[in-house]
Amino acid sequence: MNVVQRQQWTIASFLAWEERQERPWEFDGFQPVAMNGGTFWHDDISANLRSALKSRLVGRPCRPLGPNVKIRSAHSVRYPDCVVTCTRQPGTSTIVEAPVVVFEVLSPSTSRTDRIDKAREYLEIASIMRYLILEQDSVAATAYQRDSGAWRATTLTKDDALALPEIGISFPLAECYAGIEFDSAADGAT
Repeated sequence: MNVVQRQQWTIASFLAWEERQERPWEFDGFQPVAMNGGTFWHDDISANLRSALKSRLVGRPCRPLGPNVKIRSAHSVRYPDCVVTCTRQPGTSTIVEAPVVVFEVLSPSTSRTDRIDKAREYLEIASIMRYLILEQDSVAATAYQRDSGAWRATTLTKDDALALPEIGISFPLAECYAGIEFDSAADGAT
């Protein structure tokens, strides 16, 4: 009987394999996961977020990065939509050291992964103080704040501020959704 052996993936073997790929892949702790393309809304929200962060962090040691750099937990490798670090990074590095705040823009295909798997993985990274999941189809977010080794969740809507005391800034959540017009049926919050 022929038995096909599956490759035992480690983070090191994944990172070596990914370097040879044409597009980015995530590692969920067991196997490589293809990165899917996004929507216009996803791209707009991500760009607005990075712009809001960048303009407020000028002259400070913290800086926003993403989506082309990865973060690594004990068992996974992820490409967040945006990550803020306050640690100086080598220009040639592809892995963010000491991420402080991590953002994901939710997609229907990534909802479970972002809300459950990544929330657990990001909690493993001691430097991450806040994890934010921004909805893609309405002006809303879930903010997870580290609290005694667990996440404490807060729901944000269009009139709320995105408070990021870990990096000393705050701005209206609605700024992340500038220029996006949702259908009124799809977004009861706007």
